[in-house]
Amino acid sequence: MRLTTLCYIEKDGKYLMLHRTVKKNDVNKDKWIGVGGHFEADESPEECLLREVKEETGYTLTSYQYRGIVTFVSGGGVTEYMSPTFAIVNEYTSQKTGDTIYHFDFYRIKKLEEVYDMGYEDYFYGGSICFLEWPELIEDLLPEDAVKVSIEETEDGGRIVKF
Repeated sequence: MRLTTLCYIEKDGKYLMLHRTVKKNDVNKDKWIGVGGHFEADESPEECLLREVKEETGYTLTSYQYRGIVTFVSGGGVTEYMSPTFAIVNEYTSQKTGDTIYHFDFYRIKKLEEVYDMGYEDYFYGGSICFLEWPELIEDLLPEDAVKVSIEETEDGGRIVKF
């Protein structure tokens, strides 16, 4: 598995986003994403972040906040996914089945009306798999048969997944 970093650069409530247009066979082609990329050999997350920001923007970070690590493990090899933090929903296609998968991040939702306006019913009741971050912000709109998953870290750094 190859490790990657992702950085969102913010100033005065505005975010620097990169428009991916150059790479061939890129799952993020034509999307606006944050700065980031793959770790080089023996590189720490901090070193990778600082290098990628410099390479992609020309900026040198002097102050930043570390938020955490997200790891996707798949038997089908390494697949890169964009976190939908700045788009409420992203659409993916399963490489194995061809099914549509939606990934939501409701962190920036201020009012439930925003979720109604995006047509959440079409997503939640359309037969596709939906993964939700911050579902507690839209608790009243979740389908009755929604599966809730929690991931807890153990003392030895392992993970316990509960359904």
